[in-house]
Amino acid sequence: MEERRRSIRTELHAELLMNRLGTQAEEKIIIQICDLSKSGMGFICEGQLEMGAVYECSLMIWTKEVIQVFVKIVRAEELENGFRYGGLFVGMNDLDAYRIQVYQTVDEYKQ
Repeated sequence: MEERRRSIRTELHAELLMNRLGTQAEEKIIIQICDLSKSGMGFICEGQLEMGAVYECSLMIWTKEVIQVFVKIVRAEELENGFRYGGLFVGMNDLDAYRIQVYQTVDEYKQ
């Protein structure tokens, strides 16, 4: 299959919490990140999320810093024990995108 992604993908072993924007619910969703790029991320979670919805996300990067991002769900796949999603970052500032890019460079160097 031809690779169509514009940004390099990196696996990040971390969990984070996501809140759905535009709702009154305070429920947080725990997810496991499968791949991460400066333009978006792929992740797995047990709960079902709405396609096209935007979620607020506190993303903890390798330096233990927390980046606040907004993720728009653009892809979904049902698994045996949950769902795999693809999301694009919405309105991410250049500094946070650069932090992710630096992490990818360091990760590539280690390999």
